[in-house]
Amino acid sequence: MLVTGLLGMASARAGSIGRGDRYAGAPWASRSPVLAQHGMAATEQPIASLAAVEILKKGGSAVDAAIAANAVLGLMQPVLNGIGGDAFAIVYDPKTHKLYGYNGSGWSPKGRDLASMRAEVAAAYKKAGMKPSDQIPLFGSLPVTVPGVVDAWFALHKRFGKLPISEDLAPAIYYAKHGFPVTEIVSRYWKGNWKAFEKNRGLIEEFGNAKKLYLINGHTPRQGEVFHNPDLSHTLSLIAKGGRDAFYKGRIAHTMADYFKRIGGDLRYADFATFHGAWVQPQSVNYRGYDVYELPPNGQGFAALEMLNTLKGFDLKKMGVGTADTLTAEIESKRLAFADLSKYYADPRFYDAPMKGLLSEKYADQRRKMINLQHANPNIGPGNPRLFNGDTTDFETADSSGMMVSMIQSNYAGMGSGLVADGLGFMFQDRGALYSLHGDAANVYAARKRPFHTIIPAFVMKQGKPWLAFGVMGGSMQPQGHVQVLVNMIDFGMNVQEAGDAARWRHVGSATPTGLPSKGIGTVELESGFNKSVGAALEKRGYKVDWVPPGSGAFGGYEAIMYDAKDHVYWGASEMRKDGEVVGY
Repeated sequence: MLVTGLLGMASARAGSIGRGDRYAGAPWASRSPVLAQHGMAATEQPIASLAAVEILKKGGSAVDAAIAANAVLGLMQPVLNGIGGDAFAIVYDPKTHKLYGYNGSGWSPKGRDLASMRAEVAAAYKKAGMKPSDQIPLFGSLPVTVPGVVDAWFALHKRFGKLPISEDLAPAIYYAKHGFPVTEIVSRYWKGNWKAFEKNRGLIEEFGNAKKLYLINGHTPRQGEVFHNPDLSHTLSLIAKGGRDAFYKGRIAHTMADYFKRIGGDLRYADFATFHGAWVQPQSVNYRGYDVYELPPNGQGFAALEMLNTLKGFDLKKMGVGTADTLTAEIESKRLAFADLSKYYADPRFYDAPMKGLLSEKYADQRRKMINLQHANPNIGPGNPRLFNGDTTDFETADSSGMMVSMIQSNYAGMGSGLVADGLGFMFQDRGALYSLHGDAANVYAARKRPFHTIIPAFVMKQGKPWLAFGVMGGSMQPQGHVQVLVNMIDFGMNVQEAGDAARWRHVGSATPTGLPSKGIGTVELESGFNKSVGAALEKRGYKVDWVPPGSGAFGGYEAIMYDAKDHVYWGASEMRKDGEVVGY
């Protein structure tokens, strides 16, 4: 069972007082869903949601609104995303009644092969005075890949945009120039990221630009402090006027290339000028009458589909919400899916992963037999799906035509690499830390290869009609979060807001695509909203349980827009773990 203390106040200033009581809905939910008929935006920043809705009111499509929201989010929460990162999207087009997927993830430098990367990794750790590792560091130039988000904007806009992209970018340009107040969660993340940069300063070839850009009088912005980024305003203005080429072939590209050459990095102008993202086909499994869609690798979305396929064999509704049996089924399904993820998920241009087999019913039936609800399986590893081959920030927008967008964008770990090119106003991502350096791995590093990706948008169709555009941010939490939200809604009848506010579990310790081995059964992290008896029951079944103090866990961030096809109403949700808000009209 979920306890009513789910949202207990953590601040010492609050003393012993807790939150008030709700008049309707689940007593632990933070708010009611937002309802609107004409258009909606659900993002992690209220101003970004407002900017997106203003674009809709001007006649823009849901894609125009998504671009506007993304640009504002990149400005207002650089601790998570920005134009130095990558993006993925799923778009429902009411004209064709189809889903379209876009993979806007960047690739590695052409001039660096696996042997060079291994040597540079070893040299970087040695120069920094750090212990050698076979993992690519999160900081400095080695994990930087070509940013893909601007490419994604223009690809999506060309197919689905209605307004000039200059109008889509205008809100972000304005706020970057005139400033905005930093929100609570972002302020906390900003401070934490800076401590990580200082701790790993020896890995970062050049840090002066980052300090100049992201500090105010030597400190990270506090909550409510107004932050300005005129450099980013100028960069976005160049993109608004010059289009995609302004970023990948024009002045911005030359600035980026010159910067990496100066600091000793490997990215060059040709890496930017020749880059392109790709339209991809979303794939689905049917979960109790709902068709759940995710994008294929190099992302991890299929792990959520594998989990759902496995869970179909359990009567979760009968087992009960938040019970030890339900959590055991979910956790073991996660462990099974992530064992496959570590072995098979990689850039499909370099590795022919058996994706059809991974999502087959027969494969799920085989894997489900490995689950014992009375005890954690100590011997979980990847399966052989070829035998059945017969093959994160997150935000959502919707417009009056019925177009819906699920989009996710990220710098990967925190703010990113610590590197900021001269005068551009954004930090480069550290997504390349997710390559493996093991030669036989599907995800092994190679030139011009896209790394394994954690960020995954999701979409659900019901009886051929759009039902839910959603996502849960947060590294490996994302597939686990997708499944928990859907189980909450489909099996346990929660509304779109309650499904995100409910307490979450997170399993850590599975093998990774970077080559890290599994840590046995691993650890189950629980939010405080679960009953203590559930944790005790899981421990008896062989799990190590970690009760994570409120505010210190990594349980993701959820945004969603659900469509009620009967009444033609959008239902929006933005959970309490982030600063976000839903705006509709």
